[in-house]
Amino acid sequence: MDTQLVAKSAGALSDKYRLNIVLALSQLESMPFADVQQLTGLSQPCVSHHLKILTDSGLVQTRKCGRCLSLMLNREAMGELASFLRNLG
Repeated sequence: MDTQLVAKSAGALSDKYRLNIVLALSQLESMPFADVQQLTGLSQPCVSHHLKILTDSGLVQTRKCGRCLSLMLNREAMGELASFLRNLG
């Protein structure tokens, strides 16, 4: 994982709402957008903003199924980030 991707991932995880979304996704296969709203208590535009940051970082992926948006953790990207951080120590 290159340093630019690490910086983008770290920035995405630096917000408490985004970190909570990633933690919740780590326990699930996928999560509907509406559940993310309920989890965070934020408005739809705020949740969309946070999800854009997470998807742009590559940590979260989305899948559209009809009118519903489903979110999944990109476990490969999380593994690369974890490996990078482990190698620091």
